[in-house]
Amino acid sequence: MSHNIVTPTSRAAAPERSPRPDDRPRSRRKWYRRAVGKPSLLVYGFLSFVVLASVFPLYWSFLIGSGDSTTVNDPNMSWIPGGNFVQNVQSVVENPNVNFWPALRNSIIVSGVTAASVVFFSTLAGFAFAKMRFRGRKWLLTAVIATTAVPSQLGVVPLFILMSNFGWTGTLGAVIIPGLVTAFGVFWMTQYVGQTIPDEIVESARVDGASSFTTFWRIILPIVRPAATMLALFTFVATWTNFFWPFIVLNPQNPTLPVALKVLQANYFVDYSIILAGAIFATFPLILLFIVAGKQLVSGVMQGALKG
Repeated sequence: MSHNIVTPTSRAAAPERSPRPDDRPRSRRKWYRRAVGKPSLLVYGFLSFVVLASVFPLYWSFLIGSGDSTTVNDPNMSWIPGGNFVQNVQSVVENPNVNFWPALRNSIIVSGVTAASVVFFSTLAGFAFAKMRFRGRKWLLTAVIATTAVPSQLGVVPLFILMSNFGWTGTLGAVIIPGLVTAFGVFWMTQYVGQTIPDEIVESARVDGASSFTTFWRIILPIVRPAATMLALFTFVATWTNFFWPFIVLNPQNPTLPVALKVLQANYFVDYSIILAGAIFATFPLILLFIVAGKQLVSGVMQGALKG
């Protein structure tokens, strides 16, 4: 009985294959999975450090604001908040030189109107730059983006002269009008509209007889709501905390909140507990706004990162 014996030389030479990622040593694969596949302890530790570093200034301000005038210079200061926060806030609110409640109303009006205007005009311009074809479109967008490289302080003098010629100095219009649209908002919404909305949607709306503004209002705005919400939040916060231009163009009788709180430092003796209590109290609307709109903010950031 014969047997077919297959010798090594009779086998067909197997083609050489390129090494795959799985061919790496097992120890390296495990390290890679721990570092990339699943969040490691190092990642959680770094994120915790970032959170603590971000929250610490706010907590330290609250510590000083809940104490008295000697707390800031006390070397044995306790890290537990004191019981004078409500009293210090009451001192700020009842100070006749601060005009706290009119200033709070002005800040809400200025920040709200500016945020809504920036979202509307920036989205409108972003739709035009991203989905419409006209001569000089790229050069005009480049010029808009280039204005972000110019410091805003350079335009303070001519802007103040312009507001004075219009008779707007001392009014909220002098703060609202210059901020109706921003170059960053136009750039952000142009990128988002261009990468999120297919051209076929715009073409279909045109075939159905919709005008450009109808397409923008009924199709573009609902789709870009996450990015628009993020832009509105950032604009609201930036306008709320803006001190430089309102301090120049407004008068003490009609200030915004940051300008009104500046009065607390206009004395020979500065009580930092009252100043920081007023500053913390002034940030409560921003904290409430982030809590209410936090979901939309995270959605806008994540979608922008994925599209980018």
